Amino acid sequence: MKFKTIAIHAGYEPQDHLGAVMVPIFQTSTFAFRGVNQPGPFDYSRSGNPTRKVLESCLATLEGGTAGFAFATGMAAEATLLMMFESGDTIIAHNDLYGGTYRLFQSVFASKQIRANYIDLRNLAELRRALAGAPKAIWIESPTNPLMNLVDLHAVADLAHERGVLTICDNTFASPYFQRPIELGVDIVVHSTTKYINGHSDVVSGAIVVNDPQLAEKIGFLQNAMGTCAGPQDCFLVLRGIKTLALRMEEHNRNALEVARWLERHPKVSAVLHPGLESHPQHQLALRQMHGFGGTFSFRPRGGEHAVMQLLASLRVFTLAESLGGVASLIEHPVTMSHASVPREVLQRMGITPDLVRVSVGLEDATDLIADLENGLCHVSAT
Repeated sequence: MKFKTIAIHAGYEPQDHLGAVMVPIFQTSTFAFRGVNQPGPFDYSRSGNPTRKVLESCLATLEGGTAGFAFATGMAAEATLLMMFESGDTIIAHNDLYGGTYRLFQSVFASKQIRANYIDLRNLAELRRALAGAPKAIWIESPTNPLMNLVDLHAVADLAHERGVLTICDNTFASPYFQRPIELGVDIVVHSTTKYINGHSDVVSGAIVVNDPQLAEKIGFLQNAMGTCAGPQDCFLVLRGIKTLALRMEEHNRNALEVARWLERHPKVSAVLHPGLESHPQHQLALRQMHGFGGTFSFRPRGGEHAVMQLLASLRVFTLAESLGGVASLIEHPVTMSHASVPREVLQRMGITPDLVRVSVGLEDATDLIADLENGLCHVSAT
């Protein structure tokens, strides 16, 4: 079946639920046993819930995996995943990383002696040198947040598997509609399903998908033991969003490319970071491993941080807010918002500078979005 059909039907059979066409919300904490020592398929919602099971099955199918797990937030998914590792383990991580993930490594797991080794995963020679240190896993974002750099997933997975190292890919920016890391050899896919998969800015949630029974057993155990699972109401909302994922991603992609091309021509913009543009240094890699580019990208107005603040204060259609992937267009300043927890010197090393703006292009008419940016840039006194 094709993606649009899978998104609507995967994981759910109406006849199993009294013919209900949409999955019911099983808003219950516990389930009656059939008799003494005779539990049914579900006994306690932390351990499993019918609404959550449908979502987890659907996510696994969409990503080309065999097992999926739904979590209360994207960070809950990441924290649960990192609990697979032990004191003394090293994880190679891309040096252009989401601020929340960096905080999790540095402020939570570093004290548990689980160390992140930050390198440029675009440089395979550097990766080979890092692999000589016997890491346990490689943590990838592609595209990265917010610099929109790409990692060659197939090449990294091949190098990792030669040495028995796990590969983990945060696929939030692309969604499974535009990129399927498991098909490129990646072992574990993680998502903030808050973003494109849900797509309506009305829930926070996360997911993990794997294609290996042993990994599935470990993650399932940790999800239950730590209680990091998603609740049934949130699972229902994410499932509702998934029904239109393909349609939304196509429109996000079209809108974002149109806006990015317009910004690239604007005299008050010095750079546009969008892998769908021919000017992006990894555009050919994007064409190879992605089926589209999503709706999120970054750009740099001329005039530095002062120009950024002038622009952000002048917009009316774009909403100044963190997060991304919803139907409404958002704009943010990574240095003071999504990446504020990362020290300034680390941000500078990453290339996340005060003149950088990140946009999540929504489903409004592209001409209205461009008009809003035009009005905002008119207020910028670029030098």
